[in-house]
Amino acid sequence: MRNDIQPHERAYSTKEVAEEVGIATPTVRKYGQILERNGYEFLKDGDRRIFVESDVKALVALRDTDKPLDSTARDIVEQQKERLENMSETDIALPDTNETLPSDPNQIKEAFKYLVNELAAAREMNIQLKNDMSHIKTTVSQLQQDHHFISSSIGNTAQKTNNKIEKLTEQQRAHYETLLEQERERTELLQEEIQKMRDEQKKEWLSQNEFNKRLEEMQKRDSGNWSWLISLFKK
Repeated sequence: MRNDIQPHERAYSTKEVAEEVGIATPTVRKYGQILERNGYEFLKDGDRRIFVESDVKALVALRDTDKPLDSTARDIVEQQKERLENMSETDIALPDTNETLPSDPNQIKEAFKYLVNELAAAREMNIQLKNDMSHIKTTVSQLQQDHHFISSSIGNTAQKTNNKIEKLTEQQRAHYETLLEQERERTELLQEEIQKMRDEQKKEWLSQNEFNKRLEEMQKRDSGNWSWLISLFKK
């Protein structure tokens, strides 16, 4: 039974293999028959072969060989047997839902890059706000000093200055609160986007798990078919 299939390994149809290897579709079927005749194992969905990367390499070896096809096929079968013997069933593991990549990793990577940049921008804005508040405090402190000096000489001017300070402080406070509210809203939006991406990843993981289960069922079914065929030859 095939136990060398890796999680998320790409599966090829006969037509896709023909395009990948650069040979005609009938030639792909011919090479598949030669390999099977010499003991090679393919994954199958009913009577249809499912090709993986190691199968594509086997077809390329047949395409490029200078020896008789059956001789090369026997060499390939021996290599496959050695590979299968060196691998245990535990080598086929269901993907870890915390480490599985989506079907389009470049798109997910770009999305996360965008989110990281947005969070970095939010942090920089927060730092800038803190610096602005520090500057405001310094300005207010200076204005208060000016106010004390002015109030000691001109009471009316001191009152106007105090009103100006209070107005400026209120404006700056209102501006700061507005910026904080905008930052909270942006953070909530980013969290919603991240949750959506996690939900999409979860769907992809579930889909991949279903695919792996079908592969295992096919492998078990193929194993039974081979046992039946071998028993016929023994008779």
